[in-house]
Amino acid sequence: MPALVTPRMRLREWRDQDLDAYATMSGDPRVREFYPDLLTREQCAASMRHIQEHFARNGFGMWAAELTDGAPCIGFIGLQIPAFDAPFTPCVEIGWYLAHEHWGRGYATEGARAALAFGFESLGLKEIVAMTTVSNARSRHVMEKLGMTRNPTDDFDHPNVPAGHPLRRHVLYRVGTRSLFAS
Repeated sequence: MPALVTPRMRLREWRDQDLDAYATMSGDPRVREFYPDLLTREQCAASMRHIQEHFARNGFGMWAAELTDGAPCIGFIGLQIPAFDAPFTPCVEIGWYLAHEHWGRGYATEGARAALAFGFESLGLKEIVAMTTVSNARSRHVMEKLGMTRNPTDDFDHPNVPAGHPLRRHVLYRVGTRSLFAS
């Protein structure tokens, strides 16, 4: 699996010792604000296995993110194929998930730019999508900084969030090679 390097970060293969950091951030209500629930350590371990299997099947996935100045695992950033059916699937989605103490420093945008470049240049993708709950202004801001655009007709009810749950409604952003390299 290729590592992606940015000026301040390295997106790399997951290591067993990343589980502690992942479990800590996944138990933080601030990090999980726009998810239906917190994750247990066991759920994080299963998620890491799923991410590694995704890499093995597809040659890409959610890389563990570390800072080049020493923070070994601050979260993950990368590309994945969503495991649900929606009007816009099949597709490749970009995503980020960072520990709260690393928010507001541009790491999500920096790492996501590297993942987008990998998706378009190395994988030859024509389009990459991102999604989040309607109320997640921080992630939506990152999507817009990346040059992604939203068409409200693409908004959808996420099938993995229970009906009636306040986080079920999601917005979809898109970016294609043409739009990314035109700006």
